[in-house]
Amino acid sequence: MFSLPLASAAPAQPPRVSQAQAFGLSPSELKALGVPAPEATFERLHRPWTWQAGAPLVSRGARAELEARGLQLPELVERHASADGSTKLLLSFAGERVEAVHMPRAVAGGRVTLCISSQVGCAMGCTFCATASMGFHRHLSAGEIVAQVLSVVAELGPRHPSELTLVFMGMGEPLHNLSEVRRAVALLCEPRGLGLSPRRITVSTSGLVPEIRELGLTAPRPLLALSLNATTDEVRRELMPIGRRFPLAELRAALSEYPLRPRERITVEYVLLSGVNDSVEDAARLSEFCDAFRHNVNLIPFNEHSLAPYRAPEERDVDAFARALLARKPTLVTVRRSRGRDVQAACGQLVQS
Repeated sequence: MFSLPLASAAPAQPPRVSQAQAFGLSPSELKALGVPAPEATFERLHRPWTWQAGAPLVSRGARAELEARGLQLPELVERHASADGSTKLLLSFAGERVEAVHMPRAVAGGRVTLCISSQVGCAMGCTFCATASMGFHRHLSAGEIVAQVLSVVAELGPRHPSELTLVFMGMGEPLHNLSEVRRAVALLCEPRGLGLSPRRITVSTSGLVPEIRELGLTAPRPLLALSLNATTDEVRRELMPIGRRFPLAELRAALSEYPLRPRERITVEYVLLSGVNDSVEDAARLSEFCDAFRHNVNLIPFNEHSLAPYRAPEERDVDAFARALLARKPTLVTVRRSRGRDVQAACGQLVQS
């Protein structure tokens, strides 16, 4: 991976701010800073498919201004290739490390799903998630989130933005950092940059009710996924402390009011923990919970790790749960076959000490 070539010296400028901030500036903000040719500069920065090693990304006049504002991609510290073709990448922002997962898919000539982080660590404390053991360090800025995407794409592809899907399912609770995540989504959808469709970006939340309502008013608005993982308040409070603030009835009401576009559904993610939340009765309650809004259900057999005491259900139990769910009401049910398990890159396994 190459770093961006910048001028070695610059005239007096405002103090440097957070690393990668320049990637969080819109064309109009670049213009307000006095950056020459702001739209062309934005395009050059946000289109990694056109980058060339050793070639400047921006004009000489723009470089001095942007250098003073932290024009820098995160450092790629480590990469771990999985036997299934996915790759876990460890990225450093001024010493703070996060993980992203690059997952190629052999469909339609080749696609890539990129799982990205929105925070360093996480404050939600979900007992089955390895990231929770880190605690919360800090939010990533919009520029750092965008730079994370650009650096991974520059390193591993894909070749064109139409082949890229983003999921905010890495480290952190995206809606806990809603202002920066929302800004990052807008920049990633900017036609002069990657030009991603908001329907190719999914934000997953543990269930912050006020922020779910706020996200519904966002433009451009990404797809919404809810990490539910329990069908009674008692079990959900045990697994996910956020359940103490927002009980299931309140969460269900927010989802029922969420403004969905035609053919859009809310994805309900449900991590199956053997003997905890995988009974036929749980399946019936899950069906009832989801009945209030258009949805699909994504069942996720627990990816075991040493930081949680839970076990994955047997395959027959996953099948029985799915069948019980479908028996209540026809709906779209998928089972996530998590990738990258052999390099601890699967759902719930991302962690840095």
